[in-house]
Amino acid sequence: MDLKQVKKISKALADSSRLQILQKIRGKSNYLKCNEICGFLNLSQPSISHHIKQLMEADLIIYEKEGREAKYKINQDVFDNYIAFLNELKID
Repeated sequence: MDLKQVKKISKALADSSRLQILQKIRGKSNYLKCNEICGFLNLSQPSISHHIKQLMEADLIIYEKEGREAKYKINQDVFDNYIAFLNELKID
């Protein structure tokens, strides 16, 4: 994982609304529909779209289309690589 991607992921994870979105995705069998996000975040639709965009640009979530609805799931490979990068920084 290159430093540019690590920086992008770190910035995406530095926001509490984005962390809430990730927690909800994890708690919903790893999928969360777009309209469900509006139900638990007390934010405007443009703000939610901004947070989703940040998570997608950091490759932390994956967009899938289900009929006319969008749903999101966690990109586990990216999380695993990010955690591996951080583990390499640890001093034993």
